[in-house]
Amino acid sequence: MAKDKLFTPGTIGPLKIRNRTIRSAGFEGMCPGGFPSDSLINYHRSVAAGGIGMTTVAYVSVTNGGRTFSHQAWMRPEAIPYFKKLTDAVHREGAAVSVQLGHAGNMGDSKVSGDRAVSPSGRLCLFGLTLPRKMSESDIEELARAHGRAVAMACEAGFDAVEIHAGHGYLISQFLSPFTNRRTDRFGGSLENRARFLRMVMKEARKAAGKKTAVLVKTNLEDGFSGGMDKKEGIEVAKILEDEGADALVLSGGFTSKTPFYMLRGLTPHRELISYQKDPLIKLGMIMFSRIMIRDYPYTEAFFLEDAVKIRDAVKLPLVYVGGLVSRKKIDEVLGRGFDFVAIARALVAETDFVDRIRKDPSHVSKCLRCGPCNSCVATMYMGEMRCTYEG
Repeated sequence: MAKDKLFTPGTIGPLKIRNRTIRSAGFEGMCPGGFPSDSLINYHRSVAAGGIGMTTVAYVSVTNGGRTFSHQAWMRPEAIPYFKKLTDAVHREGAAVSVQLGHAGNMGDSKVSGDRAVSPSGRLCLFGLTLPRKMSESDIEELARAHGRAVAMACEAGFDAVEIHAGHGYLISQFLSPFTNRRTDRFGGSLENRARFLRMVMKEARKAAGKKTAVLVKTNLEDGFSGGMDKKEGIEVAKILEDEGADALVLSGGFTSKTPFYMLRGLTPHRELISYQKDPLIKLGMIMFSRIMIRDYPYTEAFFLEDAVKIRDAVKLPLVYVGGLVSRKKIDEVLGRGFDFVAIARALVAETDFVDRIRKDPSHVSKCLRCGPCNSCVATMYMGEMRCTYEG
């Protein structure tokens, strides 16, 4: 019975998880100087204590040049003891812990890293007003290897799983999307060519993970705009990832530099986003154009479900549903449609013990639903420490 599935153990590759809930990789900030802080450790420990099956540390770059914020971590040997402290804290609460690994590509901030941003085609990116350098084949090969090195360090730090970020308009997604990939060599043109970098990353990640660490991949159902990767190609990418040995897929959508709230839905916190912006030029641009350039998308619970079901029909590997879950009733429905796990972010910002709450009271609904969702918690990441600001 679907209603009994939620609190049963589940398996992703070599990893057994105590129930079917995963804390989604929603960016927390909380990494001043690029190192996990006590606040980050305490947050994930609290989510684990609150009943989650597995919690995911969000966006950790595989290189310094792949960062977009100064309070964003990157995986390097000096950071391993900090991450080990986090994984130990989560394990003491009985949960598993994963880390999302990726590279920002054309959204990388040179003021943070000192390095010029890179991208498949070197085109202007309005997110952060960057003019990235077009990647050479040696750049592509090196960044694929960087993903493998980051996976190896994540294993050393005690993570049970890694999540390769291949969605949301980050670097792998930039290669997959015809909007950002205008190359004419073997990395551009057909989807098979555009997916070549993804295959290279997966080979490095699988080799580094070995047989003890699960490899999940966050991938787009679609980019969410004309000229981007569409739903048909989203299905083909899922098949490619199954072929490359992914242990599970996390199904999302949207493009941070083009359709940032497609993946979130609800209200866009324009005022908060503007007030938290430190760069005066970007702040002025946001004051003038944010309401024109950043589109609102209506929120309905489980808003990706009907598109995600098409992936369920196309592949056999475990699937993680993510997108707007705030109630036990809808979670049970999603699990009943053939998904193996559900991923939750905003509800766990508002209530770190959300999972225990819906275990004890199946009628409980997250206050995220009551706030709009307002998405103000998303804006707080610019200040360095994600938090819920809703007081209702």
